[in-house]
Amino acid sequence: MDHVFSTIIEPFRIHSVEPLRMTTPAERAQAIEGAGYNLFSLRAEDVLIDLLTDSGTGAMSRDQWAAIQHGDESYAGSPSWFRFEAAVKELFPFRHVIPTHQGRAAEKILFSVLGGPGKVVPNNTHFDTTRANVEASGAEALDLVIAEGLDPALVHPFKGNMDLQRLEEVLTSRRDDVPVVMMTITNNSGGGQPVSLENLRAVSEICRRHGVLFFLDACRFAENAWFIHEREAAQADRSIPDIVREMAQLADGMTMSAKKDPFGNIGGWLALNDDALAEQCRNVLILTEGFPTYGGLAGRDLEALAQGLSEAVSPDYLRYRIRSTAYLGEALAAAGVPVVQPIGGHAVYIDAKALLGHLDPLTYPGQSLAVALYLAGGIRSVEIGSVMFGRHPDGTEVPAPMELVRLAIPRRTYTQSHIDYVIEVVTSVASAAPSLPGYAMTYEPPTLRHFTARFKPLA
Repeated sequence: MDHVFSTIIEPFRIHSVEPLRMTTPAERAQAIEGAGYNLFSLRAEDVLIDLLTDSGTGAMSRDQWAAIQHGDESYAGSPSWFRFEAAVKELFPFRHVIPTHQGRAAEKILFSVLGGPGKVVPNNTHFDTTRANVEASGAEALDLVIAEGLDPALVHPFKGNMDLQRLEEVLTSRRDDVPVVMMTITNNSGGGQPVSLENLRAVSEICRRHGVLFFLDACRFAENAWFIHEREAAQADRSIPDIVREMAQLADGMTMSAKKDPFGNIGGWLALNDDALAEQCRNVLILTEGFPTYGGLAGRDLEALAQGLSEAVSPDYLRYRIRSTAYLGEALAAAGVPVVQPIGGHAVYIDAKALLGHLDPLTYPGQSLAVALYLAGGIRSVEIGSVMFGRHPDGTEVPAPMELVRLAIPRRTYTQSHIDYVIEVVTSVASAAPSLPGYAMTYEPPTLRHFTARFKPLA
């Protein structure tokens, strides 16, 4: 008989290791003060467990490293480009693939062409660089996630879904102002929550009926496809690549940060069907990124990404990926730490508003918690709340809808003992949450302030 065991094992063996530097509390206190209490400004060597992001921080496989040796660095028409293009089109069958050095470059190109003053770009929830590139063009970034997606404690299988009624209202009233509708899969700013295939189909139908382009921000496409496979009726018998292809076929184009699900340390692309729009975007690419067959990437990067795409849709890998993230989230929830439910794909999100209820949102409870996690155990996380999203284009500061701290899990990088350590540190800090101070911002740049802002703790 078949036995089902509960232990989550990695579907790989460790082939190479790198050392971690063990720091003292005094060393961490000095480091974070020198960084202006901004975890982005820390030296990586001063971090023990780095959960700042899952972007570009994963471990490449043996076969990816082998593929790098095939990298051809010809300026134009490299064989590596054609292997990369074929791998992308195998999962995302768009007519045009435009390589970029990372996802925000694809966003910059797209909104340089489609954005502009008076325009509005709906999304389920824009992430930071998407919002910044929309707003930098002069357009408005509009979030239309379903109401369930704004309640951290509510359990709903697809909290990343777009509110179809609100989308219909926007396209009915402002059709001429909407150049494109975006959908972020999975919905990063909303807790790494997936979007259902049913919702994607409905958004696609609404966009086609109104004659509006529909694009995916698809950097966590494989995780989203796995959730569809596991949670959506009639999808359990379909393969992950088949689900991915349908998601792509529902859209007119996509942006991609290949530093997420495709296992790249760098890279991205813009893919689309419209010939005229593709020509405009390629012209911007040549000005800003490079020739259309490398787009800011080396041939070896293209080879690694082509291999990574095939590994990203492996059921064994995705089962491990989703379950190991859930392991962290479920342990924190069992210990009484409020986390976004259900647990997302690439990260666990702590509800800092619920945990640090004594702090005003504009004293940045998420930042306070993130700093405390570093001081206590050398864990680097990231605030996703009023620091990241509180400053509006008109200069006003308004609390974000949610105050979260994201623990993003790099792919194939940490073992269960690392995660058990994270659980210990988080629960210890959570037990002392009422004593944590708020923070004031002492410096902020005009855009994407969370990357380089500086803070001071409040008495």
